[in-house]
Amino acid sequence: MSSLSAVAIIVLALLIAAALFLMYEIGKLVGEKTAAEKFPEAKKAAVQRSRSVLSGMFAEQLAPYLPNFPFSPTEAKFIGAPIDFQVFKGMDAQRIEEVIFVEVKSGSARLNHNERSLKDAIDNKRVRWHEYHAPTPITQSPNSIHEAAI
Repeated sequence: MSSLSAVAIIVLALLIAAALFLMYEIGKLVGEKTAAEKFPEAKKAAVQRSRSVLSGMFAEQLAPYLPNFPFSPTEAKFIGAPIDFQVFKGMDAQRIEEVIFVEVKSGSARLNHNERSLKDAIDNKRVRWHEYHAPTPITQSPNSIHEAAI
């Protein structure tokens, strides 16, 4: 191979490399410009969704103390998920007459799948009482376990 053809191959390779580099840089600039144009809209939408979620969570926590909450705040116990509150109606008088499940919604929010299935279970009276007794060794202090073994 002559030195002239070797030089031509090297020059061609350099030109191809330079063209690829330029195309890469142009693509990067176009992508950044497109992202810069779309990013503020996406950021604004994300911030708005975040504010809606946070204000909903805030309303959930404060609901018993807001006007028109239909139950005594001292009888409402926050759970969070899958339901916001359980109200033990009559607990203040030390005679619970009713247990009420309360889901707090704000704006146009609707029940999610779990909340809907819980509501259906309650509406269809698929609710029951279960009392669980923890194993004795777990509930005893270390000294009482040692003394029982002696």
